[in-house]
Amino acid sequence: MFTGIIESFGTIKRIESSGEGKVLHIGCDLDLSESKIGDSIAVNGACLTAVSLEKHAFKVDMAPETVERTTFKSLTTGSRVNIERALKLSDRIDGHLVSGHIDGTGTISSIVRKSNAVIIKIDVPLTLGSDMIEKGSVAIEGISLTINQCSDKDFQVSIIPHTADITTIGLKRVGDEVNIETDMIGKYVKKILRGSVSKNDALPKGEKDISMELLARNGFL
Repeated sequence: MFTGIIESFGTIKRIESSGEGKVLHIGCDLDLSESKIGDSIAVNGACLTAVSLEKHAFKVDMAPETVERTTFKSLTTGSRVNIERALKLSDRIDGHLVSGHIDGTGTISSIVRKSNAVIIKIDVPLTLGSDMIEKGSVAIEGISLTINQCSDKDFQVSIIPHTADITTIGLKRVGDEVNIETDMIGKYVKKILRGSVSKNDALPKGEKDISMELLARNGFL
């Protein structure tokens, strides 16, 4: 679990192929002395497992599914990436709850400066746009941001100078692809409200939903 508050820039030092997957060697400014093999580290928003560690470097394996669903398929040696270590339960959640499971990618369609902020518009497929709400949260390349405006096909966020300086979002250009994770809580709420045809089909005749009475009759209570 992560917060979307980026801790450090990282740099891709080496990329190895592993069938349809990849192995990334990443250098960073963080002191990883207290980290251990098996720890989760978010790289551009994707939760990856450290399989090798040095004080300022680590190695991660990426499954084919991760490569296919993210922007990692276009990374090259020297690419800059956002790094965040897993959340401690005692930490403040300054961003929002981020799982590190990328839902898909979007493409930057415009970048406009407005006063001290930069307004970035990102085109997304319907599967992502339908999970977004105005003033809701979204993680872009692992960065926790607030949605200014949105439709089913695009959304806008405001980037302040501090965020642009300490993350890769300040390096992005129109046409760049970015990793997107929509709000975790919103997805669960949507699933609950939408319901499931398979669940309803499994209910006894006359029952429209799961109730305390139904659970009691079937021995769950």
